[in-house]
Amino acid sequence: LTLAIGDTEILHDVDLSMQAGEIAAITGESGSGKSMTALSVMGLLPTGSKTTGRIMLDDTDILDVTEKHLCTLRGNVMGMVFQEPMTALNPVQTIGAQVAETILIHEGTTKAQAHARAADMLRKVGLDMSPNRYPHELSGGQRQRVVIAMAIALRPKLLIADEPTTALDVTTQATILDLLRDLVREFEMGLLIITHDLAVVANIADQIIVMQNGRVVESGATQTLLRNMQHPYTKALFEASRHRVDMPPKIAGDPLLNVKDVARDYPMPRTTVFGKRPKFRALDAITFQIEQGERVGLVGESGCGKSTLTHAILGLEDVQRGQITLAGSPVFTDNRPNLSVRRRMQVVFQDPYSSFNPRHKVRRLISEPWHLLPTPPADADASITRALREVGLQAGDADKYIHEFSGGQRQRIAIARALIVEPDLIIFDEAVSALDVSVRAQVLDLIADLCRKRRLAYLFISHDLAVVRGVTDRVLVMKAGQIVEQGDSEQVFTAPTHPYTKTLLAAAPRLPELDKV
Repeated sequence: LTLAIGDTEILHDVDLSMQAGEIAAITGESGSGKSMTALSVMGLLPTGSKTTGRIMLDDTDILDVTEKHLCTLRGNVMGMVFQEPMTALNPVQTIGAQVAETILIHEGTTKAQAHARAADMLRKVGLDMSPNRYPHELSGGQRQRVVIAMAIALRPKLLIADEPTTALDVTTQATILDLLRDLVREFEMGLLIITHDLAVVANIADQIIVMQNGRVVESGATQTLLRNMQHPYTKALFEASRHRVDMPPKIAGDPLLNVKDVARDYPMPRTTVFGKRPKFRALDAITFQIEQGERVGLVGESGCGKSTLTHAILGLEDVQRGQITLAGSPVFTDNRPNLSVRRRMQVVFQDPYSSFNPRHKVRRLISEPWHLLPTPPADADASITRALREVGLQAGDADKYIHEFSGGQRQRIAIARALIVEPDLIIFDEAVSALDVSVRAQVLDLIADLCRKRRLAYLFISHDLAVVRGVTDRVLVMKAGQIVEQGDSEQVFTAPTHPYTKTLLAAAPRLPELDKV
């Protein structure tokens, strides 16, 4: 398969094959052509695409059929699970209606029969709940199950899963991977999984296809390829996955952030017309400290309260009980956020692209935190240049737009924006979750370098336990709104005491030791 969009060649002579009941994994860095290969198979290429070669699904050449025929194949013979389930689902339709839609379009059945089959399919993917619920009422893992139910409703021969677990925590990820493996076994369908997480690849795939710059550079049976990697790029990918960050030693300092006995409740819908509204406790008796220059990790499943705690620390939400102070000053005073405290904290978000306004140049983007200051710095250009160089970029990058940068460079710009006001505390909210392994290693090394240059204190939130272990001095483990375990990172990860921590560590995928493969 060769694919060009306009005058730019995207895929170059891509060859791969898979059998029924087989799990094949395509891996590689962002921009290697993984997703474009999958979209080619589904016939979902953008306007202006030109393809040569063949894509044979049984006896059908996908590149040589009409769009009407492709619409018949999609859902019936091949299905696709996209990376972000919330954008793949219609927010104003129930989950049952969305699964039933596939059945109604492709089969001459009644609406009632389609909805009954949809409910059965939701149960098959482990969602034993009312099909009348809406996507916003479900967790990330539950939404991903709905998308899988839609894709397999008609038991297709081929299922393509494009980064199906990237945004999920480790226990939910393990559950989704087990579900996909069971569906392959039950339906005897082929599963083509696309991921940059090599630990996932090593644990689930029968064969691995490694792509770089639109080419397949190496492929083979999983165990054979792991035991005998030939291409330097494949070796570099696995080396980056095992990368250990060289963090400078912690220097004890005075208390900086103090969270004491914090509780946060949200009102729930009434169960009776005149009854009181029940409350959901998102945070319950949260207590911990972060010292100046200390690096602290926060881990836990989706829905455990990490985001709510982050909002409370940043002064975006008030709490019903307890107090949060930064260097002795409360984050909230008189039910209003304390701006003098707010300007001493910054945050780096998960998705670097959606963190920025695409219409503004980098110069304006990274200087946005200055609006928190009473007066912006007099030497604005020098401050912007210094911030960019500190994160490994050039002064000339200030006059570019955000779309001109790679994912890793965008995250560096996000870190530069956080550093430009020299905050006392930075919150990294899943800051490397969306990055491929080599870029992730570069960003983590950057964080380590920044810790050497300045006394950086941060709260690092992530579902990747290996990353948290490498870049933190201490870790907090959160479950159902409570911190169930905290302590020295190495101690918690090597000898956990709480059953939940042990469950998290057991669910995390691991790369095999190559000498034992």
